Amino acid sequence: MDEQGARSVLVTGANRGIGRAIAERFVAAGDKVATIYRSGDLPDGVLGVVGDVRDTASIDAAFTQIEAEHGPVEVVVANAGVTRDQLLMRMSDEDFDTVLDTNLAGAFRVARRASKGMIRLRRGRIVLISSVVAMYGGPGQVNYSASKAGLIGIARSITRELGGRGITANVVAPGFIDTAMTQALPEKQQQAYLAAIPAGRFGAVDDVAAAVQFLASDAAAYISGAVVPVDGGLGMGH
Repeated sequence: MDEQGARSVLVTGANRGIGRAIAERFVAAGDKVATIYRSGDLPDGVLGVVGDVRDTASIDAAFTQIEAEHGPVEVVVANAGVTRDQLLMRMSDEDFDTVLDTNLAGAFRVARRASKGMIRLRRGRIVLISSVVAMYGGPGQVNYSASKAGLIGIARSITRELGGRGITANVVAPGFIDTAMTQALPEKQQQAYLAAIPAGRFGAVDDVAAAVQFLASDAAAYISGAVVPVDGGLGMGH
């Protein structure tokens, strides 16, 4: 918890995986934590508002409810994301559009709505959850890679626009994290990925959550527009 006490924190998609771990970490620190999510159960202590990051009216209504209960959002973590992996020549417009609309435009909609309160407060932390494939690339992931690379442009433009108002915007780029998504990969593929990771292991969700919590803290006040890899050395900052 920072010097100003319990903050109003919003983590999108806190019902599973990395988003859940991020939300749990803020709850443990004493912050007031809310999420916008589509379905599923939530960690204890998290205010859940059902909403869709693809819909501006849905986002606005969710923020209004969260602000009424927790006050203006001071920390927003845009984590909600989907995959529709497919080889380039077989990837449909729908496969591409769905991923971009959720992962990239969804983060834009959430950051845009959060910025209104942050500008009035003259402080705020925006953290966008990207991926190592944003700059490393991934076969069958033209849509996903593009959506995650686009987040870097969003964070850096927000930094130039709002950096003088006490607001930071940063990107966290996880590598292969031990989640249900990774566990579902064939064993042979998992071994190939492990061989490429200098750390020799998949990351834990809490590795990512720790980086997010740092970027949201007072200690990171002079860090903005950064891409922080949490990938065991896989991407090497590409």
